[in-house]
Amino acid sequence: MQKPVVAIVGRPNVGKSTLFNKLIGQRLSIVDDAPGVTRDRIYGDCEWRGRQFILVDTGGIEHRTDDVIVSQMRVQAELAVETAQVIIFVTDLRSGVLAADAEVSVMLQKSNKPVVLCVNKCDSTGDLPMEYYEFYSLGLGAPFPVSSVHGHGTGDLLDAVCDLLPQTEQEEEETDAIKVAVIGKPNAGKSSLVNKISGEERAIVSDIAGTTRDAIDSFVENEHGRFLLIDTAGLRRRSKVDSNIERYSVLRARMAVERADVCIIMIDGTEGFTEQDSKVASLALEGGKACIIAVNKWDAVEKDGKTMDQFRKDLMVNFSFMSYAPIIFISAKTGQRLDRLFELIRYVHEQNTMRISTGMLNDLLADATARVQPPTDKGKRLKIYYATQASTKPPTFVFFCNRAKLFHFSYQRYLENQIRATFGLEGTPVRIVVRERGDGKTK
Repeated sequence: MQKPVVAIVGRPNVGKSTLFNKLIGQRLSIVDDAPGVTRDRIYGDCEWRGRQFILVDTGGIEHRTDDVIVSQMRVQAELAVETAQVIIFVTDLRSGVLAADAEVSVMLQKSNKPVVLCVNKCDSTGDLPMEYYEFYSLGLGAPFPVSSVHGHGTGDLLDAVCDLLPQTEQEEEETDAIKVAVIGKPNAGKSSLVNKISGEERAIVSDIAGTTRDAIDSFVENEHGRFLLIDTAGLRRRSKVDSNIERYSVLRARMAVERADVCIIMIDGTEGFTEQDSKVASLALEGGKACIIAVNKWDAVEKDGKTMDQFRKDLMVNFSFMSYAPIIFISAKTGQRLDRLFELIRYVHEQNTMRISTGMLNDLLADATARVQPPTDKGKRLKIYYATQASTKPPTFVFFCNRAKLFHFSYQRYLENQIRATFGLEGTPVRIVVRERGDGKTK
């Protein structure tokens, strides 16, 4: 299910990025005393009380100005507010309530979104200073005193956020439907494919790259099963992303990938492989999603008897990091091979959710280690005691051994290839966790 979005907003230099880094547990946003350091939206995963959500850091909201950068930062923040389910409004205890804070407060109240008011830089413990009570005048309820540097009060702040998050109840039609995200560069034919499959003009189709900005859902049921198709905005190179609205489309596309069971990576057959295609595919790889590489516009490609084979060989080289993904040549315009595409979707989904019994896995392990001996270092040989499958989506295997340092990456790859050769697992990544027995260390 799609994670809710929580946006952190406020005027410049109140500590939004410091709070963002503290809540996600890593230094992702640049922190500096100079206002305006954060310009684009930065986002990261956050979890509290078993609830997972996406936290978005935004640039400071300033008064209306002719400065292009400042005005774009304001638009970025307004877009974040528009899409978020909950908003954290950060203010500064030291400077008190300023006119800019009041302006932001009015904007947030007009949005009709739930707002959690945070008074940052309450670094001292004990009784709250009198300046804290001034923030009640913003009309957003009781402020939460927080120190983003030391972490004081962040627990109460997150409690309030979680209480306001919407309940993640799956819609009835999604419970047994395979969720399929169609991802790729702009103008690869993603919306045309969704429209062709759903039989209606569900998404706007245009030759202009970047027409789709939202992730659009289409429910489809046919002889192959029930599917929820998610059309996403095309992902451009960062240097090409110049529209304020389009920047936020990247976040929505990432969220669609996270929500999906299967990702169809669309390649423009008339253009061929580009570096951006591999970057798009890496999103699905990092998410552990089942993948299909679909070469679209195949009807428009001039070809002879060897064109498809050569194209396939080139893609296998270009997508060497995703060699497990099946390749299919389709036409969203004519409907060529769409039946086969649905067969592949169901097949790779089954592979992504496959479970292998511990007994069968250890029979394979015994045979594989007898065929190729585990590596040694300074007279000490790697001993693999046993293996078990820990989870699915993607299939994840835990290998218990004597020394994790001896479990070289090349031997991991060898065992992964043996697992694939025996059990298939086509169309899905495989993850291997190495653990030293007895001390809980992993690699």
